Amino acid sequence: MKLTKLAGLTLAASVLAFSAAAQDRVLRIAPAAPPAHPANGVLYTNFAQYLPEESNGRLGTTTLGPEVVNLGQMKDALLSQVAEVGNFLPLYFPAELPYMSLAGELSLTSGNSQAAAAAMTQFMVECEPCQAEMTEFGFVYLGSGASDVYEILTTRPVNTIEDLQGLRLRSGGAPWARFAEHFGAVPAQISVNDTFEAISQGVVDGSMASIADLISFRLVDVITDVLFVPLGLYQSTSNFHTSGITWASLSVEDREAMARAANRANADFTDRWGREMPMEAEAAAREAGINIHEASPEFAAAVAEFIATEAETAASVSAERYGITDAAERIARFQELYSYWEGVANEVESDPVQMAQRVYDEVWSHVDMNTYGQ
Repeated sequence: MKLTKLAGLTLAASVLAFSAAAQDRVLRIAPAAPPAHPANGVLYTNFAQYLPEESNGRLGTTTLGPEVVNLGQMKDALLSQVAEVGNFLPLYFPAELPYMSLAGELSLTSGNSQAAAAAMTQFMVECEPCQAEMTEFGFVYLGSGASDVYEILTTRPVNTIEDLQGLRLRSGGAPWARFAEHFGAVPAQISVNDTFEAISQGVVDGSMASIADLISFRLVDVITDVLFVPLGLYQSTSNFHTSGITWASLSVEDREAMARAANRANADFTDRWGREMPMEAEAAAREAGINIHEASPEFAAAVAEFIATEAETAASVSAERYGITDAAERIARFQELYSYWEGVANEVESDPVQMAQRVYDEVWSHVDMNTYGQ
């Protein structure tokens, strides 16, 4: 992004903030997703509601749409202060934030949305190298969310492994690219915001994604077939990636308010993305005449066999490509956390209010906001 454009965006954001200044401080926030996506319609909408509540009216927000800051621009937008808080996806920047991406490499192994979000949050907060690399970049982490289980959304029927041969599929990161290549498909690293255009123009034949994308990104208009085969879920998120400059300017009380508001919104977002929207999207698919297939037992078994190797693969990739010598131990820690939080999620039936309270009690309440992110 050119400096002149950055300056213009900063000026525009400042004008918006000035006009909205009912609070002592108005933060520029960037969901990097269209209104129909839960990152915008729930995650950032709810955060904008919760932040004044949690800060006793001291903090407010003004939202920058995806036309101003998209997912691929988020790192630069936060560094330049165009946005002060943004929806950040570590798997878009694995080489620059390898520790942060480490648990994302395990995405295919997870299946419970609230458990994955909570495990990722605790993992990131406790991981000293993760915190160190974010501090070096000038970022502060305030929690994660997760999608529902990924499926295969295509423009032609996929019923067998053979049907995957040569199929061009949009991939949201390395784990799904590995899956595609293993089964003979061709992965394409395309931003989720560009999926509709890529499919409608025939650049790809479909996407490995949440079925919710049918309504979040209007894929219901271009997809003809959905294959239900569990391909993990998207858990490598930093939902409220905060500029270190902004964080340093906040009082301890306002940092605590930020963490509380983010934590509540993270659980709401995960409930919307991981539970509500998949049901709505499946209903929309059936109404649109999209063919819905269940993977055969043989297909499902082959996928499960591949996924069983992912923890070892993730450790190997992280060690060889990024020099994380203790990758296996850190992966084991994430798996331990996921197992624990899966039990909690089952206990409270994934209720977002109860999950938010448990994550706050067991993670955020133990964080010293005097020093966190510094």
